[in-house]
Amino acid sequence: MGESSSGGTWRRAGFAGAAIGVLAAGAAAGVAVERLTVGRSVRRKARLALDSAGPYGGLRGTPGRALADDGTVLYYEVDEVGEVGAGDRAEVPARLRRLFGRREPAPVTVVFSHGYCLNQDSWHFQRAALRGLVRTVHWDQRSHGRSGPGVTQAGPDAVPVSIDQLGRDLRAVVDAAAPEGPLVLVGHSMGGMTVMAFAEQYPELMRERVAGVAFVGTSAGKLHEVTYGLPVLGVNAVRRILPGVLRTLGAQAELVERGRRATADLFAGLVKKYSFASKDVDPAVARFAERMIESTPIDVVAAFYPAFAEHDKSASLPALRDLPVLALAGDRDLVTPSSHTEAIAALLPDAELVIVPDGGHLVMLEHPEAVTDRLADLLVRAGAVPRPTAAGTEPGES
Repeated sequence: MGESSSGGTWRRAGFAGAAIGVLAAGAAAGVAVERLTVGRSVRRKARLALDSAGPYGGLRGTPGRALADDGTVLYYEVDEVGEVGAGDRAEVPARLRRLFGRREPAPVTVVFSHGYCLNQDSWHFQRAALRGLVRTVHWDQRSHGRSGPGVTQAGPDAVPVSIDQLGRDLRAVVDAAAPEGPLVLVGHSMGGMTVMAFAEQYPELMRERVAGVAFVGTSAGKLHEVTYGLPVLGVNAVRRILPGVLRTLGAQAELVERGRRATADLFAGLVKKYSFASKDVDPAVARFAERMIESTPIDVVAAFYPAFAEHDKSASLPALRDLPVLALAGDRDLVTPSSHTEAIAALLPDAELVIVPDGGHLVMLEHPEAVTDRLADLLVRAGAVPRPTAAGTEPGES
């Protein structure tokens, strides 16, 4: 192959890789204007500086591994009550007071499930706030983060992953990391779909152990109607060809990944556009999200994508009617629009519906305190944290 032909292939792979990288965030196309007005070398230096100094995603807990029903190894970490750094111990009573209005730790395990092309670190702020106060489990979905590649998604007979499979994966993690005691299940985007599949497949466990559920920026179905803020005709045309394009690119993973790296500026602008709504997002947070998404290999993007078109769990939601439920989304989420969260709440009339102003798809990173405070409220409503008897007091406290 001649040099010009090779270069053309590389450039085409670069633009294809950038577009697929956006799909990893649930996006389609578009570039922030500032990417056209700031020099590439300046942006590259800024990314390197943020990579070396960014404080996010460094929280670690006690590691463990669960085995999925198809043999896939699923990585999780547990943060136990009272397990905090020496410098944080003095802050524990104050954090308990602010979040729950009491001093005693919550007798519950909160299990966090992350979204498509992210990993457990996407819950960084909520993990930091609850760390040492409540027992939490953070896990990486199959083929994401530190979990192993999906066994059934590998080899010549590979099959796309299903949302039902992810529900079974969550069961494996629960059995390994939290085999007893009350649970609160929290899911963002694909993670919320995982929780829905879990609820549908394990109704007895839901009745016996689940004390509350939080859905953050997710959907119970009809994702084929999402336009990502783009013209409907163009989006529909892309949808028709996208599964085949993804399969082709997934088979040329090395070339596509090289091209995606070569178009890092375009990729970063797209990730920001479809992850956040605020104009003043902390650059370190934006880069943190970008790094999580860009670390997802193209073949994983390809294996998971078909599951979203098929996803429909609206019929399973009424089973959650008797549970405290939080349904939260950003008001400017282009990936799973807030109307999808409103639809979830409509099926669960007692659910707390929260639409966060100026919030995008990664609302838990963009407006962390708003999300954390609502999760704390859910824990109280779920009975995981007893309510104080009076404002600012506890039973037996004067």
